[in-house]
Amino acid sequence: MWVVKLGGSLNGDPLLAQWLELLVQLGGGRVTVVCGGGGFADEVRRAQSHWHFDDVPAHNMAVLAMAQTAYMAHALQPALQLASSQAEVHQVMRSGHTALWLPYDSLRDRPGPDANWGMSSDSIALDLARRLNAERLVVVKSCAIDPVASLAELGEVGVLDQRFASIAAGANFPIDLVHRAELARVRSMLIGEVRLDA
Repeated sequence: MWVVKLGGSLNGDPLLAQWLELLVQLGGGRVTVVCGGGGFADEVRRAQSHWHFDDVPAHNMAVLAMAQTAYMAHALQPALQLASSQAEVHQVMRSGHTALWLPYDSLRDRPGPDANWGMSSDSIALDLARRLNAERLVVVKSCAIDPVASLAELGEVGVLDQRFASIAAGANFPIDLVHRAELARVRSMLIGEVRLDA
């Protein structure tokens, strides 16, 4: 199983529909999609900056922003099957469909290292991939990605969040960062023509 994280920056991008179509066409029974919060999460940042409330409610609001994006993705591509638990993901995989993750299990009721802005939807997708024992994590970004930079370096410059590299240290699967324009590359990988990490 692959986990494919679609950056929230794709929310207003025409390529979003193409990514969703690709993952439905070629991801049935093998791909779980995780959506970033995009503009919904940006609104949470603005609200916290204005009202100065704590990180736990901000984190929960950002997780719900991810869920909003997932519901939007489902509206755009109803063939995606919503799943809010590991059991539901496995059920979708067994049915031969592409799963669309609703991250409600990432909601928190107390402060901690995973309940602040240091852990974004990228790390939530990585954590899900570890819990699902995924074969690969693909993170789709709109920004430029230095192909020789380490995960820690990408965290330092804001391409990834600050916790991603430390969580990834124990992952036993490849992690690929791809640009949003690399649809053909990911398509080729899904049909087994090329390696993403080649």
